[in-house]
Amino acid sequence: MADIDLTDGAESPVDEGVRKKLALALDLDDMVEAHRLAAALRPWFGVAKVGLELFSAAGPDAIGMLRDLGYGVFLDLKLFDIPTTVNRSTRVLGALGVEYLTLHALGGVDMLRAGVEGLADGAEKAGLEPPCALAVTVLTSDDTAPPHIVPNRVRVALEGGCGGLVLAAEDLQTARELAPRMRKVVPGIRLTGGATHDQARAATPQEAVANGADLLVIGRAVTKAEDPRAAAAAVAAAAGA
Repeated sequence: MADIDLTDGAESPVDEGVRKKLALALDLDDMVEAHRLAAALRPWFGVAKVGLELFSAAGPDAIGMLRDLGYGVFLDLKLFDIPTTVNRSTRVLGALGVEYLTLHALGGVDMLRAGVEGLADGAEKAGLEPPCALAVTVLTSDDTAPPHIVPNRVRVALEGGCGGLVLAAEDLQTARELAPRMRKVVPGIRLTGGATHDQARAATPQEAVANGADLLVIGRAVTKAEDPRAAAAAVAAAAGA
């Protein structure tokens, strides 16, 4: 990856509404590099995603760092355990100041409800607004799930009280029909003609937005690009087209 110039001004070159739709996936195990990328790409992204790698490496410090840079934080841990464990974990995570937290819909209604309640309780005790619990339906790397899985998991997410869904762009129509008010988050975003890596169900920004996505998660299409700033600008332009 090319070196990124951090001397540019902080003013965003894109519409604020577009920035709020774009989440930068910092799938790194190095806090210094994560800060470097987040600072450099802040003009194009309103949300930053902390996944298992970065959270394992830096824990809550990664969340504080990104909040200090002005990002909304999307904590992507895909929690999946017994309801009691998930509830206790989300009470802690709800107090960290994140805007989104993922739970896996495979855990079922009781687990999701326990997570949602834990998030709300933890945030309230910290004087914060409750994060949006996002139910992960089927990973975008998985193209083998039977057709009934996504509808079933959307229904589970609704019954469990989640505020949003994580799903592939091709599943957005199902989500719109079954859960029109839930936020729809789409990972696996790639520019036209770009490498899809391990994403079996990738989509372009234009496709995801046209089909009703509220938040696009962009990682390697930008972070591994030869010129990350140029790639970020291209993604923002495509998302706002």
